[in-house]
Amino acid sequence: MQEQALTTSPSRKANWLMFFIPSFLGVFLFMAPIQYQDALTIPIAVLAKSVQTLFDGMLTTMVTFVITLAAVATLFTKTLKPRAILDNRFLSGLFNPSLPWFVVQQLGALFVLMTYFKVGPAMIHDGATGGLVLNDLLPVLLSVFIFAGLLLPLLLNFGLLEFVGALFTRIMRPLFNLPGRSAVNCIASWLGDGSVGVLMTSKQYESKIYTEREAAVIGTTFTAVSITFSLVVIAQVNLEHMFVPFYLTVCLAGFVAAVIVPRLPPLSWKKDRFIDGTAPTEDLEAVPAGKSVIGFGLEQALEKASEVTSLRKVLKEGVHNAVDMVFGVLPVVMAIGTVALIIAENTPVFSILGKPFIPFLELLQIPEAAAASETIVVGFADMFLPSILASGIESDLTRFVIAAMSVTQLIYMSEIGALLIGSKIPVKPWELFLIFILRTLITLPVIALMGHLIF
Repeated sequence: MQEQALTTSPSRKANWLMFFIPSFLGVFLFMAPIQYQDALTIPIAVLAKSVQTLFDGMLTTMVTFVITLAAVATLFTKTLKPRAILDNRFLSGLFNPSLPWFVVQQLGALFVLMTYFKVGPAMIHDGATGGLVLNDLLPVLLSVFIFAGLLLPLLLNFGLLEFVGALFTRIMRPLFNLPGRSAVNCIASWLGDGSVGVLMTSKQYESKIYTEREAAVIGTTFTAVSITFSLVVIAQVNLEHMFVPFYLTVCLAGFVAAVIVPRLPPLSWKKDRFIDGTAPTEDLEAVPAGKSVIGFGLEQALEKASEVTSLRKVLKEGVHNAVDMVFGVLPVVMAIGTVALIIAENTPVFSILGKPFIPFLELLQIPEAAAASETIVVGFADMFLPSILASGIESDLTRFVIAAMSVTQLIYMSEIGALLIGSKIPVKPWELFLIFILRTLITLPVIALMGHLIF
């Protein structure tokens, strides 16, 4: 009776509205699958594409300006140490990075200027290296970051994660040893874009919602490749008619990797402690005895919604999210993505690294194993490269395996890898490469088995 009385109180109704309306809007924008231009996507991606259409031909210039401005502002801060920036927590975090990140940011600005004006060595500004990152990738990321950053509080601040966390904790904890709320990150990536998942995970880690281990696992395992991009990959190897079995294979292999990889080093070495070094004292999503999952989830959600006292503060947080990603991450993606693609295009490094996989591919009875091996490690530079290299392989089975493998490898330095390194998520470049190799070794047998069953 007391609970019913609370439900009808004015403050309770206000909390219900504060929880339901923004959360419903957030779910719609980030997770509702809609048909757009003959492809399945989400509203936030449509908004991003609208910006790309509206500013067609200008986004490359805007990206160049943003990265250059970030580098100049950081150089100004490091040199003159203005108190107005150093005493402001947000601006200091943006323009006063550690020395390694300062170097990466300056390198990103150098690359973007060389690519934009097409000066210096051709291997830097070539259409397959710096030109690919600047002209094809960064304009997309810029538009996604703006809307995802501004609107992300709809998912984070109004109780949705608390509600979903209670619902999914009995699935996510036993299978993946993760909070139930991490299911939201996965769905947003799966239907939208992996960069959205990285952004969500980083912000929740900074807010002491995820521990180091949880943030690292979610960022490297659950930032799934979108359905839209999976369609592009399978089309590149001329197997569009196989999309349904292809995507089922990707989902199965991704599930197996999500169960196994976090239980192996380096992810298993990550500590269960928050960003400030403190340890979690309790599982906030654990359902108390005598309470239903839905009832407890709603209780947690309404409590979170009641903490929202200023929509202006929420909007300010959204602006900070967007600015942080645009100024903080775009230079990193330009620098690391360009370097990775230069290595892939101009050196035999990835081909040499792929040779040990030839016996493994032969064991799995994959035709044209030598040609396939050259595509395996190159996916660490860019997800699309394996499919491009595989397009000339005759065997449908081999092209199918390579396409599915490139999607389940997940970590590629031209976008997701660079985003992870540029974010606050606690992973190092060498750890990303090791996770990439582990994902390859674990998913390849699953994909090969499915390929043999299908073909």
